[in-house]
Amino acid sequence: MRLPIERNQECPFDPPPGLRGLPAMTRLEMADGHSGWLATTLAAGRVVLGDPRFSARQELKHSAMNVVRPGGADQPAPPGFFAATDPPEHTRYRRLLTGQFTVRRMRLLEPRIEQIAADHLDAMEKAGPPVDLVTAYALPIPSLVICELLGVPYADHDFFQDRSAAIVTSGRDGAGAAADLTAYLGELVRRKRVEPGDDLLSGLTGELTDDELTHVALILLVAGHETTANMLALGVFALLKEGLRYEEGAVEELLRWLSILHQGAPSRAALEDVEVAGELVRKGETVALSLPVINRDGAVFEDPEALRLDRPDARRHLAFGHGVHQCLGQQLARNELRIGYRALFERFPGLRLAVPATEVPLKHDASVYGVRCLPVTWPTNG
Repeated sequence: MRLPIERNQECPFDPPPGLRGLPAMTRLEMADGHSGWLATTLAAGRVVLGDPRFSARQELKHSAMNVVRPGGADQPAPPGFFAATDPPEHTRYRRLLTGQFTVRRMRLLEPRIEQIAADHLDAMEKAGPPVDLVTAYALPIPSLVICELLGVPYADHDFFQDRSAAIVTSGRDGAGAAADLTAYLGELVRRKRVEPGDDLLSGLTGELTDDELTHVALILLVAGHETTANMLALGVFALLKEGLRYEEGAVEELLRWLSILHQGAPSRAALEDVEVAGELVRKGETVALSLPVINRDGAVFEDPEALRLDRPDARRHLAFGHGVHQCLGQQLARNELRIGYRALFERFPGLRLAVPATEVPLKHDASVYGVRCLPVTWPTNG
């Protein structure tokens, strides 16, 4: 089978119907015609992501969907593109970056995140309803935060947001967008080497080459705003459609229930024959993970199809991955989501959709699932 990605507009938060009822490991035809596997249970997913006999190296993997791979699909990842490397190369980059993303440092950023959220809520209130929550709120918050953390000028946000969206969207010139963004970040890195600032990229100029730091910046910039922005908007859509309001502790359940990485990501290539869930994965075969199905595994979560904001075991999800490649910025993302949801519903307790839920446009064609826009409104005293 080929990987189904189309969602049902009536049930936009559920996995694609074609993924229902599959065994833990299912044969999958990759985008380039190679035969691989799709993992659909949490146990199988943890094995694939945690076993060192599986590799993240991009030149060894076959993708379930056509995606942009820096340097070319059949080439090793360029220097610094740590997400597509294995230990010990990956370990070196990860060790340098882990100190920049500690829980303590992410907590120190909370007042700034709160201020950014408040500023954009002020602007929404001043403009009055209706507004597109994506452009007015969900996209600016993580974009501003990651720009300040990395030292990327936010004045260039239209450029890098457009290029980032192209990278993760099928049918657009993702390779060209990646080249544009790489060139932009390369020039920024060279400037920081001459005139360093108080930011993450400047702090790493003594540890990494220009090429390495450019590709580190590429990963952090795209992942640092694209995923969180989609999760913020899609989470609000889910709460409003389901008739719920945000409550503290709900972030983990929203991460589990929505699973925005949906196009067979992440994936790993077998370095040798490995048995997973009773199936023999041969050396060289790729296993893709269906996170929307894995995070609704009935063997792990009670009543998995229900959105239960007080679910005690929601954190067992794999939304941030597992193993040595587990998301570096997960604590930052959690803080942005928690603060963003809470501030929005506190400011506008009467928030509601401004259009029928079936008219909200979905991103079926993007590797990061979400909504293209989210028109919302609220009661005013005027």
